[in-house]
Amino acid sequence: MQGDYLFYVKLGWLITGVFFVIFGINYAYNRTWLRNGIWFNLFFYSFWLTLAITILNTGNTAIIYPVGILFLFILFCIGLFFALQAILLFWNAAIVWRRESHSLANSLTLYLGIGIIILPFVIKLIRAHLPIFWAEVFTTFPVLCILYAVFWFYNYLTVLVLYQFYWPRHNKDFIIVLGAGLMNGDQVTPLLAQRIHKGIQFYQRQLKKTGHAPKMIFSGGQGGDETMPEGEAMRQYAIAHGVGANDALAETASKTTYENMVFSKKIIDESLVKKPKTIFVTNNYHTFRAAIFAQSAGLKATGIGSKTAGFFLPNAVMREYIAIVMRQRKLHLIMIILMFILSLLLVVLSLHSDWIAAWLQGIRRFLDNL
Repeated sequence: MQGDYLFYVKLGWLITGVFFVIFGINYAYNRTWLRNGIWFNLFFYSFWLTLAITILNTGNTAIIYPVGILFLFILFCIGLFFALQAILLFWNAAIVWRRESHSLANSLTLYLGIGIIILPFVIKLIRAHLPIFWAEVFTTFPVLCILYAVFWFYNYLTVLVLYQFYWPRHNKDFIIVLGAGLMNGDQVTPLLAQRIHKGIQFYQRQLKKTGHAPKMIFSGGQGGDETMPEGEAMRQYAIAHGVGANDALAETASKTTYENMVFSKKIIDESLVKKPKTIFVTNNYHTFRAAIFAQSAGLKATGIGSKTAGFFLPNAVMREYIAIVMRQRKLHLIMIILMFILSLLLVVLSLHSDWIAAWLQGIRRFLDNL
C-alpha cells in the first residue's frame, strides 16, 4: 500500500514537471500566447495537489495540521469573495463613478454586479413560465456560457500577470510610450503621466548605468477634441521632466494601439540603428494586448507597465478581456453554438433517460441478432 502511495506521489511530481517544462518552452517562445495560461495553471494546481499528497504521506502531524488549517482558511477567503462579489463590484462602481466619468467603459463592474443580482430571479422566471424542456435548456445554456467566460477570464488574468514578470536589460535603443488621451485639449492626464514617468525612469537609469541614452518615441495622434497631437504634448512633458530634447521624438499620426506600433516601427526603421532593441511603455493592465499589437505590426518589442490606481483596475481589466475576446469572436461564436447543442443533449439525457435506455437496448438487441 505504501509502495502504491509513493508511486502516485512520484507520478504526480513527474506530471507537474512535464507541465512546467511545456509552459516554460511556450512562454520563452512567445509570451503573448493565451495557451500559456492553461499550461501554467495545469502546472500550478498539479504542483499544490502533489505537494499536499506528499505532505500527507509524511504522516507528520506537526506539518499536516498547520498546512491543513492554512488551506481551509484560503478556501474560506475564496468562498467569501465569491459570496460578496456583487457587493464588491457595486463598491468599486461607486468609487469609479465618484472619480471618473460615467461612461460605459467605466460602468462594467456596475453592470456585472447587477447581472449577478438578477440572474437567480431570471432563472426563476424561466422555470415558472416556460415548458420544462425549454426551461431546462435556457437555464443550462447560460450556466455553460458563464463557466466558459469565467474560464477564459481566469486564463486571461493568468497571462496578464505572467506578462508583468519582465525586467528588461538597460541596453535599449528605443522606448515607445503609448498615448492615452489628453485633457483640456493639450494637457497630459494623470494616467498618461504615469506612462511617461515610467519611460523616463528607464531612460534615466540606462543613461546613468551605461551612458547610452535611448530615443524615446511618444506615440499618439490628435483627437477631435484636442488642440495638439498627443505625441507632441507627451514629448514636451517629457522634456520638461528631464529627457534630452534630441532624445525625444513625437509620432503624431496614430489613432489606435496598433497604429502606435506601426508608425513607431516606421520611425525606428528609418533610423541608422542596426538590429534596434526596443521596449514599449503603457499601463500594466494594457501590456499584454499591446504586445499582441506589436507582434501584429512586426515590431520586436516587449512592454513594461506603469502602475494603475487600484479602483481603476477592475473596469480596465474587463475592457481588455472583452477586447481580447473580440479578436477571436468567430472561435467563441462557434463554442457558444456547440454549448447550446450540448445543453440540448444534456437536457434530453436528463428528462428522457428512459428513452435513451430503451434506445440503447434496442441497438444492443439489433447487434446481438446480426
